[in-house]
Amino acid sequence: MLAQLWTARDRALTWWSALAKLTSDALLYGLAASFALMLGWTSTQPAQWQWGYLTVGPYAFVAIAAFIAGRRARKRAHLIRMVLLGLVVLGAVFVPLGLEAHWRHAQPEVGVISRAGQLLSKGQDPYRAYKVHGHVVNEIHGLPAFESFFPYFPLMGVFGLPSAATHESKGLTDARIVMTLMTLLASGWALALLRLTREQKLRVAQVLIALPTGALFLSTGGDDMPILALLLLGVAALQRRQSNLAGISLGLAAAMKLTAWPMAAGALLVARNKEGRSTWRRVLLWIGSIVVVTTVPFIFRAPAAFMTNVFAFPLGLAGVSSPAASALPGHILTTWLPQLGHVLAPVTFLIGGYFAAKYMRAHWPLTLSQLLAILSVTFAVMMCVASATRIGYVIYPLNFALWSAVTQDHKVAAPELVSH
Repeated sequence: MLAQLWTARDRALTWWSALAKLTSDALLYGLAASFALMLGWTSTQPAQWQWGYLTVGPYAFVAIAAFIAGRRARKRAHLIRMVLLGLVVLGAVFVPLGLEAHWRHAQPEVGVISRAGQLLSKGQDPYRAYKVHGHVVNEIHGLPAFESFFPYFPLMGVFGLPSAATHESKGLTDARIVMTLMTLLASGWALALLRLTREQKLRVAQVLIALPTGALFLSTGGDDMPILALLLLGVAALQRRQSNLAGISLGLAAAMKLTAWPMAAGALLVARNKEGRSTWRRVLLWIGSIVVVTTVPFIFRAPAAFMTNVFAFPLGLAGVSSPAASALPGHILTTWLPQLGHVLAPVTFLIGGYFAAKYMRAHWPLTLSQLLAILSVTFAVMMCVASATRIGYVIYPLNFALWSAVTQDHKVAAPELVSH
């Protein structure tokens, strides 16, 4: 059975690779239009269904244009693809983002980040909810308990500072707009640095920004988007063997959200200088310094609240139902058997860690592509077994898998390399 699945995978990849680039774009944009229409019909969240209805037209138009152009304009295919990409970003990101920011329709995390920015601007602690003797203490009245938690590291609150400065949480100071600008800046820098073909760079940009894997989150509340952009910048820096830039970009991401930590840790295994020597100490110094400087003061101020917000709540251990609790295997199992919530993820982590270590030992020294492949599988597995995680986290394994594929011909490590 496994051999048959692997054969089917190889055939699908061969078929996809044989398609003309504009034809493959047409298929992707057509699928995006179908997804947007389905989301508009089925979602009960205003920010999501509005994005769906707003983007059906742009995706469908660009899909048709790509299909027609693929039949008639093969010589200028890349230029046409770039123009169509710009149209998609305009119609699926900028227009919906502007409208939803004006309407003030957003995912709950946008309000959470904005409130954290307001508290930080006043010199106050953003961690206002915590658990005492099994009961949640909620210091923000009038909000659902889950919206009182700030499940990020303190640096994420900087995206809420513009709204705090203007006392206006809509329009240009909306946290989503600030996060989108950060995402575009970091990802643009990364794409300029990456040693990839122009076709590969365009595909990376499509998945990260233009398709629903990016556009939906940028428009409705994409706190994961600046994280992914900074991780891509870290990947580009590792590929270029620019250890300082790798440490800074990964450190900023790690100082915002826990989801950046696996990549930050993995970077230590493949960080090299121009001469091929390991630079893990330099990368670790940058990451550690940024995380410590931005986080430790808040840990000392309220350690229990910090641990509850940043670790217990995202893992579903804070005794509060999270809107991120999608119907994935881990959530279903822990709903049936709540006691599994404390052991399922750690046991999976230990078993997965064993096999990952075994793989790394057999393929040492790792290439950047191999590291990204490991991270893709790791995120997919942990997303499925976590007791409270959202299906939207699939953007992490999807992006890591794509980055792994496009960097597999660009080695970061080689057998003859030595470590300090």
